[in-house]
Amino acid sequence: MLEELTTRHLDYQATSRPVAAMEVDYPSGSSTGWHAHPRNQLLHAIEGVMIVRSGAGSWVVPPNRAVWLAAGLEHEAQMCGEVKIRTVFVDPDAAPHLPRESCVLAVSPLLRELIVAAVDIPTDYASGGRDERLLLLLLDELRELAVLPLHLPMPRDSRLQMVCAQLSARPDDDTTAEQWADRLGVTAKTIHRLFAKEAGMTFGQWRQQARLLFALERLARGERIIDVAIDSGYASQSAFTAMFRKHFGMPPSAFYR
Repeated sequence: MLEELTTRHLDYQATSRPVAAMEVDYPSGSSTGWHAHPRNQLLHAIEGVMIVRSGAGSWVVPPNRAVWLAAGLEHEAQMCGEVKIRTVFVDPDAAPHLPRESCVLAVSPLLRELIVAAVDIPTDYASGGRDERLLLLLLDELRELAVLPLHLPMPRDSRLQMVCAQLSARPDDDTTAEQWADRLGVTAKTIHRLFAKEAGMTFGQWRQQARLLFALERLARGERIIDVAIDSGYASQSAFTAMFRKHFGMPPSAFYR
C-alpha cells in the first residue's frame, strides 16, 4: 500500500501539460522515501505536518505553509500525524517567474482553494478551457507569496557538519562558537566565517533556526509547550514563546490551530 502511495506521482510527471496536481494521504510516521522529480513541485498538506529533508537542508511544513522544491532535488518527506497531501507539479519552462531555489511559502486562502480544486483536473485537460485558466491563476498566485525562514541549510564543510549534527540532535546544547573552535582546533573567526560562507547566516542564527525547526516538529506531535521549550534550549516557556511570536506573529499554542 505504501509503495503505491510513494510511486503515484510518476503518472503526473509523464503528462504533456505544463501543470498537474495530485492528492495522496499518508499514515502517521510514514515517509515518501528519497526521490526526485523532473518538475518543480509545490508540496502542500491540508492536514498534518511534513518534515522535508534534502542534502541542502531541511524544512518543516505545517498546513498553512507549502514547500517549493526545485526540479531534480533529491528529497524525502516524513509525516507527523496523518497527512493529507495536495501537491502541484510544474514544468520548469512553464513558469520562469517562480522561485529557482527550494523554499517555504505562505499559503493564502485563495491558493489553498486553488490547490484543492486543481487535484480534480485531469492530467490531459483541454487548452483554453476553465481547467487551464484555473491552473494559470494558481501559478499567478504563487508569484505573490512570501518566502518564509523555515529552512535549515546544511553546510558542506565536514567540520561544520559535525557541529550542525550535534546542534540538530541536541538543540539545548549551549556550546559557544569559541568552545567549538577549541574542539576543532581552529579559531572562532574561522567558525563564524564558514557559517557565513556555507550557511548564509551566523552561528547563532543557525542554532536558533535549528531550535525553531526542532520545536515545530515536536509541537506538531502534540507535545506540551513547556517540554518543547526546555528541550529546545530555552530557560522558560515565556522565553520560547517570545522567540516564537517574533518569528511567526503568534504564540506556539495558536500556530497549528
